[in-house]
Amino acid sequence: MPILCGKDIITTRIPCSTEQVPKTIKSKNPKYRNNSHIVDVFEVLQSLRKNKVLCDITLETDDGMTVMGHKVVLISASPYFNKMFISLEDNHNPKDHFVIKELDSKILELLIDYIYTGEILVTKENVQDLLPAANLLQLHYVQDICCEFLQTLLDPLNCHSIKAFAKLHNCMKLLSSSKAYIKKHFLDVVECDEFLSLSFEDVIKIISCDDLNAPFEENVFECVINWVKYDINSRKHMLHKLMKHVRLPLVSKKYILKEVLNEPLMKINSKCKDYIIEALEFQLLKSEPLFTIPRTICFKPRQFSFDNIQKVILVFGWCKKWKNCWTKLYDPATNQWQLAPEMNNPLRRSAGLAIIKHNFMFAVGGVHNCTSSDTVEMLNLSSDFFFSWVESVDMLVPRIRFGVGVLNDCIYAVGGFNGIDDLDEVEVFDVSIQEWRMVSSMSTQRSNHGIGVLDNILYAVGGYDGKQSLKSVECYDPNLDTWTTVAEMAVCRKGVGIGVLDGVIYAVGGQDDGNVFHKSIEAYRPSVGVWTFIADMHLRRKYAGVVAFNDLLYVMGGKHSENLLDLDSIECYNPKTDTWKIMSTESKPNGRIYAGAVINCPKSFQTY
Repeated sequence: MPILCGKDIITTRIPCSTEQVPKTIKSKNPKYRNNSHIVDVFEVLQSLRKNKVLCDITLETDDGMTVMGHKVVLISASPYFNKMFISLEDNHNPKDHFVIKELDSKILELLIDYIYTGEILVTKENVQDLLPAANLLQLHYVQDICCEFLQTLLDPLNCHSIKAFAKLHNCMKLLSSSKAYIKKHFLDVVECDEFLSLSFEDVIKIISCDDLNAPFEENVFECVINWVKYDINSRKHMLHKLMKHVRLPLVSKKYILKEVLNEPLMKINSKCKDYIIEALEFQLLKSEPLFTIPRTICFKPRQFSFDNIQKVILVFGWCKKWKNCWTKLYDPATNQWQLAPEMNNPLRRSAGLAIIKHNFMFAVGGVHNCTSSDTVEMLNLSSDFFFSWVESVDMLVPRIRFGVGVLNDCIYAVGGFNGIDDLDEVEVFDVSIQEWRMVSSMSTQRSNHGIGVLDNILYAVGGYDGKQSLKSVECYDPNLDTWTTVAEMAVCRKGVGIGVLDGVIYAVGGQDDGNVFHKSIEAYRPSVGVWTFIADMHLRRKYAGVVAFNDLLYVMGGKHSENLLDLDSIECYNPKTDTWKIMSTESKPNGRIYAGAVINCPKSFQTY
């Protein structure tokens, strides 16, 4: 059957009814897409435009330059042109010539080229003109590209100008990025003249930020003084309003006495003297045993978490030779040790550790003069990094070999030994009211056990009940004030170390019901509800400190089964590879490590 196609005749063969039709013919006809079709079409349209062929619109800028195009193409790409041309067509008043005011001809040519080609050239020289023009023509892709380009240009010298530019043109993403840059690079930004030229309102907005990257509040105080002195006659009356946002109580006492009190601007402003008095009173209060942090913003450390803040491990140990406890800083990134402030009671050993809000370290109970202790000490890490340890509120029950955990900024002291009996009793310290109170007891007496906190539930793992080592585990729900038994471990573990990492509780080492010290570890996922073994450590350990740090699990010190040898070694576990590595550290401490906790440490911190 012939099919006519112009002057040509194409003959095809139609299968008869008895012949099988191929499945491809029976199926729905597929659609084919020529991916280069649109590109080819627009290349032709661009060529026509450049040669002024079939153009039906002329755009003129203020400088008299003209750009030609095709209405239908401009309408398809720009809501601005769509509204302009269609409204005139609807009113039966078509026009082929428009004047676009306040738009540079070179920028307009770039944007019309973009409409036809999908390509745009953004440079340092044109971006400030290109972005508002793209906003006007509602070319959203170009707007976004310009904002991304400006983000790459942010530096301490121009960040305020870019922020103002973003606000003027309603570029919210760029505005947010600019603000974040200013906070992150605060120390560099305040050294530039652009900062000194800011308005009073802009300075307030910066220094009032809770997440400002100011490692020390002294930095904020100095930038305020420098800003006022830049135009002292017109700004000195604003100082007290600025000082309201400087957290002067967090400045070191030495700095207040040496720099703040002697600053002439502070001396002549009577309202500023009140801030100094408040700061000095805070310094005196810190040495009080029942010291509680006031709740006003002036006493709240800034919570910045960018890369100028490094994390380190505050390590606690006991030296049998000198019969005293010690504290040191360990930096896993460098394997370096530094000194840290010693506790007031050098004979306190095996204390339970708890850290509240990353800034307040508590050493709870432990051994003192060979007896169980109910005393508590606190170290404030919130200001010039280290203050001295101060006494806190005593526990209700003296305890050694007990467990400590933190839930909802409250410290739980769990079980232990009081010098006579192993305990099932649990007490909790509410930091906000400085008071200990009893809560529900465990179902089992436990000492030498470990405590882990996961998903706001406290787990008491293994230990010793006065007769035998334990492999049982129970958990506490603070909302219900109840203890519930969960799956037990495969082996008994007295003196077990507990670490929590990525939703998994790790029970590390410990001693069985005989004399065997374990180098094995069991892992527990609440969602699965069973304990499973992972790779063994290199050394057998009991009473080891366990710390989760940067996606690794660090096991520090403890006792070794051979003659109960005290250990100062550290090994770390990588859960991704299920492997252990012995850390080779310099200047290792003298004596057994028994505990550690992760704290924030500014890089500018000098050896204590």
